[in-house]
Amino acid sequence: MKNKSDVLALKYRPQIFKDLIGHEDVATSIFNSIKNNKTSNAYLFTGIRGVGKTTFARIVAKALNCLNGIDKLCTVNYCSNCEAIINSNHIDVLEIDAASKTGVDDVRELIEFSRYAPSIAKFKIYIIDEVHMLSKQAFNALLKTLEEPPKYLKFIFATTEVKKIPITVISRCQRFDLPRIKSEELYNYLKNVAEKEKKKFEDDALKLIVKISEGSVRDSLSLLDRAIISKNENLITLENVQKIFGYVDKSSYIDLVEFILKGDEEIVIKFYRNLYTSGVDANNFLNEFLEILYYIKNINFIVDDGTTFLLNDNDYKKILLLSKKISSSDIILFWEFTLKTIREITMVSNPNLSIEMLLVQLMYLKKKKSKVNDINSLSTNNSQNFNYQMQNKTIDAVNQIKNVKQEQENIEKKNIEKIKNLDDLIQICQENKEMNLKYELENNVNLVSFSENRIEISFNEKLDNNFVKDLSEKLLEWTNKRWIISFSKNKGDISKKEEKKKIKLNRIKKLLNSNEYQDLIKSIPDIELIDIEIKND
Repeated sequence: MKNKSDVLALKYRPQIFKDLIGHEDVATSIFNSIKNNKTSNAYLFTGIRGVGKTTFARIVAKALNCLNGIDKLCTVNYCSNCEAIINSNHIDVLEIDAASKTGVDDVRELIEFSRYAPSIAKFKIYIIDEVHMLSKQAFNALLKTLEEPPKYLKFIFATTEVKKIPITVISRCQRFDLPRIKSEELYNYLKNVAEKEKKKFEDDALKLIVKISEGSVRDSLSLLDRAIISKNENLITLENVQKIFGYVDKSSYIDLVEFILKGDEEIVIKFYRNLYTSGVDANNFLNEFLEILYYIKNINFIVDDGTTFLLNDNDYKKILLLSKKISSSDIILFWEFTLKTIREITMVSNPNLSIEMLLVQLMYLKKKKSKVNDINSLSTNNSQNFNYQMQNKTIDAVNQIKNVKQEQENIEKKNIEKIKNLDDLIQICQENKEMNLKYELENNVNLVSFSENRIEISFNEKLDNNFVKDLSEKLLEWTNKRWIISFSKNKGDISKKEEKKKIKLNRIKKLLNSNEYQDLIKSIPDIELIDIEIKND
C-alpha cells in the first residue's frame, strides 16, 4: 500500500525506523529492545511539534505487531496489521487524542477495555497523543495499570509539554526526548523530497524554509508544499519563497540598522514601509530585527560552519563593520526596546504603527546619547572657561535622558517595595493587566504565609495548572528577584472572593438586626434586603 495523499507531510511520513531522520540513536535503541524482547511497559516521546512523536509511536506499534517480524518490517507490501495501523483502524491499536478524552471516566473505560486480550495482533497498544492534557484524576487512575500491565498491553505517550505530566507517570515510562532536526539534515531531506516531486528549488530558498520551520519536519514539509502550490515556475527562487512567507533578506535589516544609526527619520520610515509593502509580517520583522541585533553584539563569537544557515559571507562582513560603529550599550538598549514592542504589539490594532514608533524611538535614543557625549567632550576640552556651567548642563542633559536600565531598576525597586502582601500583589497584577493571575489570586488562592520573595499557599484543585509558573515569571520580571511559591499542608486563609462575600454577609446580618431596618420593615413589609453598597460620602 502506498500513501495516496497529496499532502507532502502525509505522503512522506516515515513508515519504518530507517526512514526517520535526526533520531537515529532513539530508533536504534527501540529497535534493539524489541528485537531482544526487552520492551518497556510504556514509551514516552516528547519534543516540539512536528518532530516525529506520533510517527515514532506508530512505527513502534507496527514493529511490535508486524506479521513479518522486526527484522523484516513491512516497507512496500504491507501486512494486514501494518496496513491497518497506518490507516488508524486496527482493532488492537487504539489512538486516543487526550485533548478530547481528558476525564477520569475516559481512562477508566480504557482500562476496562484493556482487560481483554488482543483479537488479531500480538500486542494491544494504546497511543495517547498530547497526554499532558489528561486530568490529575485520569493520571491517577492510570498509574496502577501503567506500572503492571498485562503482558500483551503497551502504552505509547506523545507530548509537547512533558513538564505537565506527573513525575509518577514519567517514572513508569521509558522516556525519549526528540530534539529539533539539525538544519543540514533537514535541508538534505527537503532537497530529496523536492527532487521526488520533480520541483527545482534554489539552495537559498530551501535554506529559508528550513529556518522558518525551526527544526520541525512536518512544518518544513508543509512550507515546501505551500511553496510548490503557490508557484508553477520551473525554478522556485529565494525571492519567490520570501514573498510567499513574508520574509526579506537579512541584508535589508542590516541596511535598516545603518539608517537608524545615521538618524534620518524620513529614510528609515520609507525603508520600513517598502519592506511592509513587500509582504513582511510584523512579528517576523521584529524577530528578524532582534536576530540582527544579536549578530551585531556577538559577531566576534559566531563561526559560520555552513550547517546553521545563519549568515552569508557578505552579510557577515557588513555586520562586522557595523559592530564597530555601535557600542554594546546601544545594542542592549535597542534589544530592550524591541522586546518591549513585541510584548505590546497585540495591544495595537495596526502593529505597523508600533514598529514605526519603535524605529523613531531608536533614532531618538541614539541622537540623545550622542548629544550627551558631545556635551561631556566639550566640558572636558574647555574646562577652564566653562567648568562649573557646563558640568551643570551636562548633568541636566543626562538627567533628561536617563538610561533605560536605570529607569527599569527604579521601577523594579518600586515594585519590590509595593509587593508586601497579597493585596499588593493583586494590585500589581491589575496595573500590569495580568487579569488571569489576578483572577486566580482572588478566587483560587488560600494564603498560608506571605513574606519577602516567598509565598506559601494551600492546595486548591481549582487553581490553574500554570499558575505557579506564570506568577514566578511575572514576579521575576517585576522585581528582578526570584520568588519561591510553595504548597503547604496547612489549610490557609479563605480566598479574597470568599473574604469579600463573608464581609458582605456580616454587613447584611448586622443591618437586618438593626433598629432602623426593623422600623423600615414595619412601614414597608414587602421589602427584601439584597445588597449593601458603601458610599464614600
